[in-house]
Amino acid sequence: MDSPDPNCKGSEAPEKSTSNMKILRIALLLLLVIAVSVGIALAVTGPEPIPEGTTSAARLANGPYAVEQTDEVWMDSSRPTSANGDYAGDPDRTFRTAMWSPEDAPGPHPLLVYSHGFMSNRNGGQYLAEHLASHGYVVVASDYPLTHFGAPGGPNAGDVINQPADVSFLIDRVLALGPEERKFSGGIDRNRIGVLGLSLGGLTTTLVAFHPTLGDPRIRAAVSIAGPSSMFGPDYFDFADLPFLMIAGTHDAMIQYAANAERVPELITRGGLVTIAEASHAGFSSMASGPMRLLGNPDNLGCQSLLDNLDPAPGTNPFAELGDAEAGMLDASDTPLPCETQFDDALHPGRQHMLTTLAVRAFFGSHFSTSQEGREAHARYLESTLPAEIEGIDYARAQRGERG
Repeated sequence: MDSPDPNCKGSEAPEKSTSNMKILRIALLLLLVIAVSVGIALAVTGPEPIPEGTTSAARLANGPYAVEQTDEVWMDSSRPTSANGDYAGDPDRTFRTAMWSPEDAPGPHPLLVYSHGFMSNRNGGQYLAEHLASHGYVVVASDYPLTHFGAPGGPNAGDVINQPADVSFLIDRVLALGPEERKFSGGIDRNRIGVLGLSLGGLTTTLVAFHPTLGDPRIRAAVSIAGPSSMFGPDYFDFADLPFLMIAGTHDAMIQYAANAERVPELITRGGLVTIAEASHAGFSSMASGPMRLLGNPDNLGCQSLLDNLDPAPGTNPFAELGDAEAGMLDASDTPLPCETQFDDALHPGRQHMLTTLAVRAFFGSHFSTSQEGREAHARYLESTLPAEIEGIDYARAQRGERG
């Protein structure tokens, strides 16, 4: 075969092809360098491990069950979704839902409903859900219609008033699953239903657990992770008799620790407060396990996103719709606004996830373990062993005394 004539137009194709291939190779090489650099950075900045040989290290291990995640779309046709910005609203509320359940585990199982934070989504607590499911829990979480990141019309924190009923709907929906629908055997133990949530989801949790009109009496235990609590008076927690745990960090730029979490032990009759020194707000989220780990404090990025989507007005009570003094609510007009205080550095999010996981499972285990011995062991760990083994962890018991 004759060689192509370099003077012919047909010879330009191979030259262009070669040039394009060089560009492609360079681009791929750059992507590889970036990926390796990020990987090295993440490895170098890995979290401080839990000391080997400790009770905490053993407890951090996943449980005996493999975990299956299923995704569903559920619709509550009994309640509307309000108009929001350029979104006209809908006559129903739609929930994109994730469920984590243990494989081949005998039932009935305890059920936990996780509520995500403002501008987050159903996977915001995935690290907790997977760990808890491996120990026999069924965990469900949904994108709430107007507070998740992709909410139509933009995320709207005001829709939190509708989220306690959303939690109740999710409980109803899981309890209604037939043997052929659910991925777990043995059903749900209706006497072991708990709730937990982060940030605005922590507020949702506290509302559905205790609020005199928004609460759900089926709930037996609740955990708020960095949730707002400055609006709650001591009378608020008298509307329901169940244990409550607050988990919070001292370097939270979004929900100030002193005005919110620090006062919780004085308000509650059962439960307590786990304080994690130097923990941030965004560091509690599963999303912080990625490149956000490279930031000195993930709240520095989180605050910018929050303030772009939230317009808090100084001197106003943002929680007025939740009730007045008869509902145990305080005037929160003087509550510090989000991100008024900034912290340069914070605890590594990976470390924060470990400590949160240890506290959450111990708390629910202290109430949902099927044996008295198991419940007592979980309680001892949460109240004594965890703060003794891990520097920077403090546990404060409820100070109003337990009910008989």
